[in-house]
Amino acid sequence: MKLSFLLTSLFLSHSALTAESLPNVVLIFADDLGYGDLGCYGATKVQTPNIDKLAAGGRKFTDAHSASAVCTPSRFGLLTGEYPFRANNGEGIWGPAPITSPLLIDPDTLTLADVFKASGYETAAFGKWHLGFKTGSNDWQEPLRPGPQDLGFDYYFGMPVVNSAPPYVYVENDRIVGGDPADPLVHLKKGSKVKATPITPIPPEAAQRTANQFSGALEAHKLFNDYEVGTKLTEKATEWIEGRKEKPFFVYFSTTNVHHPFTPAKRFQGTSECGPYGDFIQELDWIVGEVMESLETSGAADNTLVLFTSDNGGMFNAGGRAAAAKGHKINGELLGSKFGVWEGGHRVPFIAWWPGKIEAGSSSDQLLCSIDFLATAAALTGQQLDNAKDSINMLPALLEKPADALRTEMFMTPRKPSHLSYRKGKWMFIPARNDGGFTGSKPHQHAWGGPAVTTLVDTPNSDIANGKIKPGAPPAQLYDLEADVNQTKNLYLTHPELVKEMAATLQKTIPNPLRKKGKN
Repeated sequence: MKLSFLLTSLFLSHSALTAESLPNVVLIFADDLGYGDLGCYGATKVQTPNIDKLAAGGRKFTDAHSASAVCTPSRFGLLTGEYPFRANNGEGIWGPAPITSPLLIDPDTLTLADVFKASGYETAAFGKWHLGFKTGSNDWQEPLRPGPQDLGFDYYFGMPVVNSAPPYVYVENDRIVGGDPADPLVHLKKGSKVKATPITPIPPEAAQRTANQFSGALEAHKLFNDYEVGTKLTEKATEWIEGRKEKPFFVYFSTTNVHHPFTPAKRFQGTSECGPYGDFIQELDWIVGEVMESLETSGAADNTLVLFTSDNGGMFNAGGRAAAAKGHKINGELLGSKFGVWEGGHRVPFIAWWPGKIEAGSSSDQLLCSIDFLATAAALTGQQLDNAKDSINMLPALLEKPADALRTEMFMTPRKPSHLSYRKGKWMFIPARNDGGFTGSKPHQHAWGGPAVTTLVDTPNSDIANGKIKPGAPPAQLYDLEADVNQTKNLYLTHPELVKEMAATLQKTIPNPLRKKGKN
């Protein structure tokens, strides 16, 4: 039984909604794709014709946000409809799940896939998982349960952690693809003298990748080639889509593009104007095109809602910095980047496409968060969520043009609990200096972030000079995003009453475990 929410059916046998009329839903969840990474959002150094076509045939949102500026908590929020700072009994989920992480979503929690299952959908997840497997410490011995199949997915195929961290194998349902009981996957302890199984060699310009930490599973490792991941995941997803005949279906396709290392297939290498980073974006665009073609081939396109977005903003790793040097603005004109609470860390592209239902070529400035997909899916399928904490039904924003805001406030989870922030209408309050994200600033460092990023791209801020926070800068930040979406001017000192009010709301919202530990 799913305990976190109760789901009530509203249509039953007398409703006009039937298995034949319920739309299929395909959710494409890109990885580290920034607000400025697509042609339809202003990019000029990459070509994204398939995604641009999706926007031209549907609705583009300009104020959409990921549940977190970090990959794992963002995925938690997307699938559960809850802010990730509420997870783990109020301790929250703040960073990427480690290799040995157990499943981070309690199987009793109602998920996005469960909502669709309750309406008779077939459900599948493809691509990056990064939410852990099993209970306790994951020893990577089969079966990998609990896992995706315990969260409402009938089928799973993908990369179990992330393309920059081992194990570098595929997982299908709860088994390692190509696994052999006589040659099991073994996680090597630090300092082990046993050699790790060889993996695909990649050049330095592909950016950082953690060395393999597993021995064994030789054949499984051979089946995984970094440069073929995008192609393999796309083949599996499109085959599954084209195999659906009777029931409506829900696909959660979580791509590894454009997370580092940047390893596009050979046919995409050198095709963009901003290096491997841009090439990887163009492979992502091909992936979207293949998915759309599979919908056409199967005859499902006319009754399918396609949602396209990203798990967080773009990152200025080596590949991202090289792209910036060539004139590509990963996060557009927005301040900040992945992991941080400035807009560049979590304001993301979001496109909704549904022929005949969503106005082609339209746009919306409705405030939207990826935690809203749960309540939206319930409304789409004629169900009611009881006691939903955080998720808001945004279906009217997809299908209509509401005059009033559907979501009026939002909490944003960056990497550091100290920077958990509050959005109310046009105002964004950050209870600390900086953005609470990456702090790298040296040429050799992988994870650039914070003020240092302003030296790479022209994103000025009143608290920053020469890539550093000014000594006399205010202790916290307040921005008017309606007048200043790029956060050029901190208004903390000019609106003391508003600061006091928003700080009080934020403090009241922080879970007790975080307060007791002084993490905020």
